[in-house]
Amino acid sequence: MNNINPFKKPVSINKQSFVFVLVASFSFLLILSRLIFLQLINTESYKKMSDQNRIRLIASQPIRGRILDRSGKILVDSKLKYSLIIKPQFVSNQSWKEYKYLLSTLFQVQSDTLQTRYDNGLKQQKYSIKLIDNLSIDDLIKFEENESFFPGIEISKKIIRNYPYKSLGAHVIGYTSPITNNEYKYLSKKGYRINDLIGRTGVEYIFEDDLRGEWGGEMIEVNAAGIVQQSLGTKSSKKGNDIQLTIDLDLQLMAEKVLKDKRGGAIIAMDPRNGAIRAMASKPTFDLNFFSQDFKPEREFNRLFYSSSKPLLNRALNAYDPGSVWKIITALAGLETGKFPADVLLETKPCITYGSQCFREHNDLGFGTIGYVDALRVSSNTFFYQVGYGVGVDAINKISKKLGFSKLTGIELSLQENQGLIASSEWAKKGRGWGEAGKTPWLPEDIASMSIGQFVVQVTPLQIARAYAAIANGGYLVTPHVSITKSKNLSKEIPVLIDINPANLKIIRNGLKEVVRAGTGSSINYGSQNLPTISGKTGTAEDANGGSDHAWFVCYSPSEKSELLVVAFAENTPGGGSVHALPMARKMLEVWSLRN
Repeated sequence: MNNINPFKKPVSINKQSFVFVLVASFSFLLILSRLIFLQLINTESYKKMSDQNRIRLIASQPIRGRILDRSGKILVDSKLKYSLIIKPQFVSNQSWKEYKYLLSTLFQVQSDTLQTRYDNGLKQQKYSIKLIDNLSIDDLIKFEENESFFPGIEISKKIIRNYPYKSLGAHVIGYTSPITNNEYKYLSKKGYRINDLIGRTGVEYIFEDDLRGEWGGEMIEVNAAGIVQQSLGTKSSKKGNDIQLTIDLDLQLMAEKVLKDKRGGAIIAMDPRNGAIRAMASKPTFDLNFFSQDFKPEREFNRLFYSSSKPLLNRALNAYDPGSVWKIITALAGLETGKFPADVLLETKPCITYGSQCFREHNDLGFGTIGYVDALRVSSNTFFYQVGYGVGVDAINKISKKLGFSKLTGIELSLQENQGLIASSEWAKKGRGWGEAGKTPWLPEDIASMSIGQFVVQVTPLQIARAYAAIANGGYLVTPHVSITKSKNLSKEIPVLIDINPANLKIIRNGLKEVVRAGTGSSINYGSQNLPTISGKTGTAEDANGGSDHAWFVCYSPSEKSELLVVAFAENTPGGGSVHALPMARKMLEVWSLRN
């Protein structure tokens, strides 16, 4: 039986033809529209895609700018680094097994190490895998002589950062490292490329825009097979700008040397007239060339980033108890308030009781009845306890702020800098930094401790340098700086005249001169000849964190119209500032005096 619907009208041949023509026309119009879109409307976009398929850029890496000392001596430059790479797409598994053992013998590298690097590269789907880093000239010759045995293995070269003095000025100079994939997402807009170097710390970071340079390269046209057809033009890479520092290479070398036998510490040499840093060293330190290595030993990496010794910490900019080098602040508080005028004489004692504690004189005897100059000369504790307790914590705080404490110094290395702590009544009301507001009482013992730079006083060696510079130069607060080259992001502040009576500053200068002539700092002249007159102050400070005592010595020379100021700091080095820190400063002055 036929399944014919008697109610359905048959479709005529003419109607079928019409539907077919309609569908065909519609399809043609769609195709035509698409062609018009491709040919006319979106021409540029597809032309660009086409060009990308046949045009290649052979990039030319820029040379990063050099970093120079004040005389133009090279502290940092760049060099070519050669590495051995393998392109796994051109090497069979069997070939690799043979290569691995041959390369191990040729370059004296363990085959397991090569295998690990190869496997890691495969996991990351790398087009080329680095097998051996930092090839020597001998290594290059070895490979060239045997290159025919290693199809798919090549020598690659790239420009890396070179630090000829290794750890010299490491915390000032800083280091570079390749940008990460995440960083590339936004740094590419600034012209950076994958694995491009970027400054991470110090001068390398501060002057990144000046040092980095600009990429260049050659545009070439290739055919479908990737064969070069012609050059379309070349743009030369642009070398980065050189940066000149205020650092004096000879002084910096000596600063590093005098710290070698110390557990830790810092040394600063500065021109007190303008704040120019001539040397800044910190220990423990690190070899800057470590960051130019592609394969970083795990042990060294952990030492840098996870060690309790904190070699990356710039101790010149970290806060510590200053001890007796702080006594000039207490002296100025007594003088400026008028409560302890210039001619005051105070009886020093074996110890003086404040609260529940008897605070001792460091000789356990006292020094008789003395004034400011002699109190600084012998570094009397009990003299300054009386002055500090008499004027109060806020008077000491006020003077300290005039001399630049409790804030950053303005040096370009501000990211490394600690602003320190100078106690005040307001600070105590807020809980003293660790307690509940209004519940932690201010103790008499705190004021006594503050008077001689202990416990509630935490300052950096650079802050001490800045304060003593104001004493040396007649009352001007300078801005420490490490760069001669100016950056658009940095400005040099001119020295500011501080609001302190010049007559009172003169008393402090007289006291500091006596420290070296016949006081706790007199040994700086022992064994040294032809040194100009020196003024200074010794300091021994208890470590607020419970470690061994810190040793300090601050000095400037000549005593009149000073040209160089030195702060020597030996961390957790018991024995006193005159024993440990003073000899460090003497060596610095000897280097400087030979040149002046």
